[in-house]
Amino acid sequence: MGSIKVQKLAKSFGVHTVFKDVTFEIRRGERIGLIGANGAGKSTLLKCLIGEEEYDNGIFAVSEGETIGYLQQDITFADDVTLRQTVTDAWEDVMRLEDQLKQVEKEMQVHPNDETLMNRYARMQERFEWLGGYEYESMSRKIIHGLGFTEADMDRPVQQFSGGQKTRINLAKALVRRPDYLFLDEPTNHLDMDMLEWLEGYLLSYGGGILIVSHDRYFLDRVATGILELDHGTVTKYKGNYSRYIAQSQERRKALESAYRKQQEHIHETEEYIRKYKAGIKAKQARGRQSQLDRLERIELSPETASLQFQFAPAEECGQKVLVLDDICGGYAKRQLFNHLSLLLRRGESASLIGPNGAGKTTLIRMIMGEIEADSGHITLGSRVHIGYFAQEHTDLHGAWTILEEIMNDFSFGEEEARAVLGRFLFRGDDVFKVIDSLSGGEQARVALLKLFLQGANFLILDEPTNHLDIPTREVLEQALQEFGGTYLVVSHDRYFLDKITTKTLVLENQQLKEFLGNYTYYREKEKEAAELAAQELAEKEEQKRNLRTAKKERLVPAAKSLAKTETVPVPKKKESSYGKEAKLEKIEMKIAELEATLKMYEVQMNQIENQTDTDKLAELSQSYETTQQKLDEYYEKWENLSES
Repeated sequence: MGSIKVQKLAKSFGVHTVFKDVTFEIRRGERIGLIGANGAGKSTLLKCLIGEEEYDNGIFAVSEGETIGYLQQDITFADDVTLRQTVTDAWEDVMRLEDQLKQVEKEMQVHPNDETLMNRYARMQERFEWLGGYEYESMSRKIIHGLGFTEADMDRPVQQFSGGQKTRINLAKALVRRPDYLFLDEPTNHLDMDMLEWLEGYLLSYGGGILIVSHDRYFLDRVATGILELDHGTVTKYKGNYSRYIAQSQERRKALESAYRKQQEHIHETEEYIRKYKAGIKAKQARGRQSQLDRLERIELSPETASLQFQFAPAEECGQKVLVLDDICGGYAKRQLFNHLSLLLRRGESASLIGPNGAGKTTLIRMIMGEIEADSGHITLGSRVHIGYFAQEHTDLHGAWTILEEIMNDFSFGEEEARAVLGRFLFRGDDVFKVIDSLSGGEQARVALLKLFLQGANFLILDEPTNHLDIPTREVLEQALQEFGGTYLVVSHDRYFLDKITTKTLVLENQQLKEFLGNYTYYREKEKEAAELAAQELAEKEEQKRNLRTAKKERLVPAAKSLAKTETVPVPKKKESSYGKEAKLEKIEMKIAELEATLKMYEVQMNQIENQTDTDKLAELSQSYETTQQKLDEYYEKWENLSES
């Protein structure tokens, strides 16, 4: 079995060591999550592995003939390239292999008994099949549709798509080639929850090895078979998904701290003994202990990673009704996004707003904030409600200001006071003089969170607050929200985050708003129960119809036998009529058999798990089943009337 081996890899930028002695292996079938704080070097390590960056020392080895697919965060496309061309280009290696196969076929015709050629052809054909050469169109269509694109999108220039859609196109490029190994850098960015679940299912069925850089803990729990933690320049490998990693990491840290303390006590006692007896009668023993101490392999305990200190001020009291939506209709750019939405959010409630991309979540938030108006209906805030808003695009930040100016100007702080609060959010020393526009996404998110923290609001509206945040910062934000005494409404695709902090789920879909009194996992369980119940009711209904058809058949058999008997009576004038009826009966019976087989096919499809959890597909199958059933009933009636006549 092939594998990727990394041994003692090291990379530095000047005097700054990014990582050192990085050693691990990825085998076929393994799905490894690479995690670490922002700036730990995850993307740099990935770029070293795919050849975009040169590493300083170490070995990176891939089994001969095996390929790597790569999803990067920064995407560039030519102006005139369409989605179809982009996907087709991804099959370049397969097409080249197909040409090589044809060339070997020609050589085999010239040398039909050459075993070396035959073995080479067999290996190449096996390789061609593994890469999906025989399933190019169906595989491409499956991936493109799974990532939310339609057939109409195929001939659109890629430059016309949004940033999120371009990320998905790049993901499609990495997936359609079906390489032996996939390197994915933040693959869940810009995917809504339906697409996330599709991607999880796809990766779970993938036969190759996968290395995934991700901060999405729910995704890592579902997909990962192992975790690589990059911390202080070194990696540690753990078996299992993210939740298992947390437990193992805590146990490992405790054991390491205990061993470190014991060793330090031993070192201290030994040094005291040497100091006390190095010049006395026990000098020889003291020198022996010094020799042992010199040979001692010291346990290194890496310092705890610095984390920001985030805690909201106690929320001020406000009215019981915090937010009321009354029959809201509206949309964006003349596009109707929702119809007759109503909602009551009470004091102290923690709600999430979820739904497919483009459903109108951000538009609805902007209406609540008063940035745009609804076409009809009323939005009312309760008495003494003070909103704190975290915008997804950080529109409240001033790009030309420094971090220090952002806090001093917006909150009338002096420099010392501003530096104090910035230090709690890990902006220290000269960092405070960085210009906002020069900051990374994670740094801008931290500044925006700090401003939210300083506002003293009692109703928080958070639009994708975990975007660009590493896992440690997400955990700090979760803790702060759990201790926040006010009300908040969160738009997020981070399912792990939503499970931790929300007790109500609002689903905006098909222009309607549905409420579930629980977190994201509760909502998914209820949706699954509803799908299973609908499938069960449909199955019971069809069972009743089958029983009814069986009873009909039992009633019709004597009539058919009677008809057969009367046909043997020698009445010349009726012979032709009887023959015509017999032919018609035969055609009707063939049609009945065909329709019953079609019904059986629909029953099988409706009982498949993937269709039971897809409400649109289930509704489509149910409609087709009903239509077929109606036709079957009509043919039974024709058969019955013809038999009785």
